[in-house]
Amino acid sequence: MLLVALIYIGFKTYHYLTIQRMSFTLNRIPLFDELKNSQNILLAGAGGGFDIFSGVPLFLALQNQGKKVHLANLSFAALGETRATKVCRACWRVDSSEPVATTEPAYFPEKDLSLWYKKTFGENLDVYAFSRTGAVYLTQAYAHLIELLNIDTVVLVDGGTDSLMLGLEPSLGSPMEDSASIAAVYAQPKVAKYLTCLGFGVDHFHGISHYHFLENVAELSKDGGFLGVLSLVPQMEEVAHFLDLIAFSNAQTARPSIVANSIGSALQGHFGDYHVMERTKKSELFINPLMYQYWSFKLDVLAPKIRHLEYIKNTKTFVGLMKGINEFIDSIERKPKKGIPL
Repeated sequence: MLLVALIYIGFKTYHYLTIQRMSFTLNRIPLFDELKNSQNILLAGAGGGFDIFSGVPLFLALQNQGKKVHLANLSFAALGETRATKVCRACWRVDSSEPVATTEPAYFPEKDLSLWYKKTFGENLDVYAFSRTGAVYLTQAYAHLIELLNIDTVVLVDGGTDSLMLGLEPSLGSPMEDSASIAAVYAQPKVAKYLTCLGFGVDHFHGISHYHFLENVAELSKDGGFLGVLSLVPQMEEVAHFLDLIAFSNAQTARPSIVANSIGSALQGHFGDYHVMERTKKSELFINPLMYQYWSFKLDVLAPKIRHLEYIKNTKTFVGLMKGINEFIDSIERKPKKGIPL
């Protein structure tokens, strides 16, 4: 009887604490509730490459709410060889000036995005591009941009879900860029900070176990760091623009995005082992409707749980970043890989 009583008291205590911290209702979207008072938002691709494309539907929706939204991305382009304007040590401003074929790289997602926006809306769009560097200089670049643009809120966007790997999972995917971005934004003292992921299932291509992604979502939910799931649907105007951006970029780039095209294929109603590009045809894909759902989190709750951040937060180069991740991996025993039992 004592054990039953203790279990009952524990459940009632948990229920009471949960009620006390509730601030959302079913008819509103928690992420947008969190951003209600934000006026100057920096929406930034966390993992580099085409990650910022996954934030475009959110960018357009926030713009329609009358908010000022700036875009940034961790870039894989050789920024020093482009016409982009250097803002600080690890940050460049990319605009919609027509590229010069002899100088602009064939792979330049930030330029693709800026050119697409000018073509679609007739206005210039600056996209800030961070160079591939260590966490120290990326932290400084974020601080500079936050001050320059008077930012009050930073939303990191991950195309995929490997940014939610906490360190002990059987695979971390490609953790260097995501970890550096999370460490850099977590270190900013005067802004609200969030992470949103679009592309559930995409990272199976990179060895991620989505059993462990869901396990980590559950842990964040328990600690008040999970802001729920928001689904895109094909009928949305933001989705039409997103699909147009993907098609525009596919025609521009030498290396189209696997993540963006997988999400786009799902939004177009394709399912299973569907391939829209030659790059993926030697592997098996699982295109599905879960790919076009945003999973959102409070970064201040997530970041302290990521064990490898301590190993990379003081790195100054990308090589140092890789060494830090490898040092962490060598120091731990990973969890066994599990599949979702469905």
